[in-house]
Amino acid sequence: MYAIETNKLTKYYGKSRGIIDVDLNVEEGEIFGFIGPNGAGKSTTIRTLLGLIHKTSGEAKVFNLDCEKDKKKILMNVGYLPSEVFYYDNMKAIDLLNYSASFYNKDCSEKINYLANELELDLNKKIEDMSLGNKKKTGIIQGLLHSPKLIVLDEPTSGLDPLMQKKFFDIIMNENKNGATVLFSSHILSEVQRICDRVAIIREGKIIQTQKISDLQRDSYKKVSFTVADGEVYNNIKLQGITNINTNDKNISFIYKGDCNLLLNEIIKYKLNNIDISDPELEEIFMHYYV
Repeated sequence: MYAIETNKLTKYYGKSRGIIDVDLNVEEGEIFGFIGPNGAGKSTTIRTLLGLIHKTSGEAKVFNLDCEKDKKKILMNVGYLPSEVFYYDNMKAIDLLNYSASFYNKDCSEKINYLANELELDLNKKIEDMSLGNKKKTGIIQGLLHSPKLIVLDEPTSGLDPLMQKKFFDIIMNENKNGATVLFSSHILSEVQRICDRVAIIREGKIIQTQKISDLQRDSYKKVSFTVADGEVYNNIKLQGITNINTNDKNISFIYKGDCNLLLNEIIKYKLNNIDISDPELEEIFMHYYV
């Protein structure tokens, strides 16, 4: 049985596009990545799956239950962390979390304390006195305190420092080992590559590709830019896999897909002042796919 299954799921906001004919099949027990640039339709898809907004057409099921008709049953088994969290400022974190726990027929105190310890969150601190990072930690605990069967994460690492991001990923992978299915939405490709089994790429409201992370890693893209010490850089690099070339006197940048050794052999022909090789933004990868 699929944890999430959609068929031609479509949502319009009046005449404005939300998502169009989205087909997703997330297997139980997997960590599924959902990536795309901001405004691509990730949050709209998630909110439709959770019954927070009504679809225009198509089908959406969670654990074989209809996302609108069976919304209450679904939400009892879902943990959701939205991209932005908003709380009553004058509440303490522990009061908020205990209130959230009261909706589930189980004692969540042990899980709350465990997660707070892992994330180094002071539960007695008021929301209004918290940093953005600590508010995000509170949201993480709120989403996981009842040990949900499905964890839905929408841009979950924003506001977390690198150390907390690592701890967060460890927590999510541990939840997955204990049987939880995870839908991980992000615009940061490296995050999705880090923990996901498969990934769907959404662009302008439509799914344009679904593939295994192992395949995506084999098709690894790099953003390359460098400055030469002498002379000019000309648009004459003869290497397959290069697109989006931009040159300006002594500077050149491009997107590269291929063998890194071949890339370096080409670059060392120049006397360099500076070089940068990094992961491209998703928007740049999309340009690589569809130019």
